[in-house]
Amino acid sequence: MENTNTLPTVTPQQLFFKRWTTTIMVALGIIAITIWQYMLDPQATEAVLASTVRSSTPLVLGALCGLMGERSGVINIGIEGQMLMGAFIGFLANVWTGNLLFSVFAAVFSGAIMGLLLAYMSVTLKMDQIIGGTVINILALGLTGYFYQVGLTTDGKMQSISLGFLADIPIIGPALFNNPPITYATFVLVFLIHYILFHTKWGLRSRSVGEHPRAADTLGVNVFKVRYINVIAGGAIAGLAGAFLTLEAVGSFERAMTNGRGFVALAVMIFGKFTPFGAWGAALLFGFANAIQTQLQFADIQVPHQFIGMFPYILTIIVLSGFVGRTHIPAADGVPYEKE
Repeated sequence: MENTNTLPTVTPQQLFFKRWTTTIMVALGIIAITIWQYMLDPQATEAVLASTVRSSTPLVLGALCGLMGERSGVINIGIEGQMLMGAFIGFLANVWTGNLLFSVFAAVFSGAIMGLLLAYMSVTLKMDQIIGGTVINILALGLTGYFYQVGLTTDGKMQSISLGFLADIPIIGPALFNNPPITYATFVLVFLIHYILFHTKWGLRSRSVGEHPRAADTLGVNVFKVRYINVIAGGAIAGLAGAFLTLEAVGSFERAMTNGRGFVALAVMIFGKFTPFGAWGAALLFGFANAIQTQLQFADIQVPHQFIGMFPYILTIIVLSGFVGRTHIPAADGVPYEKE
């Protein structure tokens, strides 16, 4: 007798479109609006796109930081503090040495140290990971605020490097192929981390530790080692995001200059469904919103600038309220592992 209770087979293509339909539709809509606007005002459109890439860079780096930890089961809400400490140490290194490359490495190293502190609290001490991240944020805010001295100056910041004829491509050329080094490094990191997480043995171990650490331990995976390395690597990436702020975007340091970017990066990570490419797309969306509100502030619009400045953060709230429940969070995320 034929079995009539067989469940319908879902193909990988159907699963992909079911998961990413909304994102694809939003992306296509933005592309269509951009092309239409470029036909009306090419110069303004290129300025908005370039600003989008600049604004999205620290967000995607912060999202990659959170992604590395959460894929292995460690919640990281200390991205804000790790970015701030990286920005501060990178700035001081530039003040003292005048060497931009050394300053970037100093910022990355300081972020890694903050990641090590978070890993120690979360993995070894088994603290509540939300509290551990809050400790990182408060510590960074206090240390940078206390040791910062007004009037410190540097010899400059990283300048844009044009990639020849690629920078002359209409619409996307100036935005993608005429950027400073850390922005280019961000593009590379998105592809690199995607490859590591989904196409290497280390990535498989990391994801297994985030989903079912007991099973991973049974198969010989060192859960503590995997979590330590991922959280430290994530902290280093957050330090690079801080270096972007002081060594590439602004060239100086101000107290609390991250201004909530670490928390927006968390929203970017969730909206991007805990994937590097998804986080990159989400970061570009938030960067686009920030670029639009900047353009609106320069325009002669009879609306208080405070309301216009709220636009990116309103988008953050909408994303968090609308997409958190639809995103698959690693099953062991935030759960300390007790080895038997």
